[in-house]
Amino acid sequence: MLKINSIIFLSVLVVFSFLGDHNSEKVDEVLTRTSEEVKSNENLKNKAYWENLADEMSRSLIKHYWGANFKGYEDRYYFNYGSDMSNMTTNHYWPQAHAMDVLVDSYQRSENQFYLDYYPLWWEGAPKFNFSGRPEDAWWNVFVDDMEWITLAQIRMYQSTSNEKYILKAIQMYNDWIWPAWGPEDEAPWYGGITWKTDVEKTKNACSNGPAALVAARIYQMYDQLENPGSKPKEAYFEEAVKIFSWLKSNLYDAESGKVFDNMNREGKVSPSIYTYNQGTFIGAAHDLYRITGDKQYLKDAVKASNYVIDHISNNNGLLSNSTSGDGGLFNGIFFRYFVQLVNDPDLDPQTHKNFHDYITNAATVMVENGLNKNTMLFGGDWWNAPADNDPVALTPMLSGCMLAEAMCVLKPLTN
Repeated sequence: MLKINSIIFLSVLVVFSFLGDHNSEKVDEVLTRTSEEVKSNENLKNKAYWENLADEMSRSLIKHYWGANFKGYEDRYYFNYGSDMSNMTTNHYWPQAHAMDVLVDSYQRSENQFYLDYYPLWWEGAPKFNFSGRPEDAWWNVFVDDMEWITLAQIRMYQSTSNEKYILKAIQMYNDWIWPAWGPEDEAPWYGGITWKTDVEKTKNACSNGPAALVAARIYQMYDQLENPGSKPKEAYFEEAVKIFSWLKSNLYDAESGKVFDNMNREGKVSPSIYTYNQGTFIGAAHDLYRITGDKQYLKDAVKASNYVIDHISNNNGLLSNSTSGDGGLFNGIFFRYFVQLVNDPDLDPQTHKNFHDYITNAATVMVENGLNKNTMLFGGDWWNAPADNDPVALTPMLSGCMLAEAMCVLKPLTN
């Protein structure tokens, strides 16, 4: 845990920086509030503290990665793959969805127009720079899971604005490109499942089935809000969410341990690999279905998968592995995004709630104390070592850090 002095220093640093941009509070009032928070030993769980920190990290994300910030690239409405133009590749589509997710988090948290202004820009840039978009529709991608991450971001853009163009695109992508990647149901040994990649037939991955179940469940939950949800009936989305999740649970989930295996390959063999993002989307889909149905088995599945992460793969002094680049840089953040929603569920038993609450709070605390550069507000994916001021930092671990900070903003306090 942070020592009191370091808490005060970080809080003051974050607040002064925040005030420099917003002038929303008097400095002496903020210092008094911060001191009182520390004295009450609740600072690490205080919403205002984490909101200030998350805001600084989100603004740093935009400053260091938003392509249009850099001279000569004024129309690059796209998040660069490395900080400060250190990596300009566009061969990675799915991180764009998670970068947009962070901006949605920031807008929902702050209601600041600053973040909302990026919605139409990203909407233009994400498909424009999609490396495998079709001529007839630039949103399409050869990776089915990439399209699923994009649709999840689009759904959240709708949730935060009520602008139906976002969710209608998500519905179209799901119905035309994602759900058709299911099955066939009568072919052994797969008997269903969402294909991972459109040109790699019969490879069924957790990363293409967990998010697909989430997409279907969320369209179902928002269906009645839409003026024109389309001709597909509402119940079809629920049935598909259940079908996809049931396949995932039956084929890639070990109910005894709670681990989620990565994939079933074209020979029908299950990979033993375990990744935190697969645990996260399994938890998220199970939890969404629990909230829809009230079936306690879904909640038990989500808790089991979470306990596996805590008890068996948090071997980095109680934390998840360092992950500093590539696709893996995003895995931990995705886990925390869906895990925090489960932590907040009032139906958890008190001890499980406390264990989960302590686990995510400790992770965020270690990130802030050790892994976050306090000058640049960049997180490079190493929990114990912050990147130097001039070090290039990959987009993916930075997004994981932002997602963890935002998770702390929505984490509900422990109750006696």
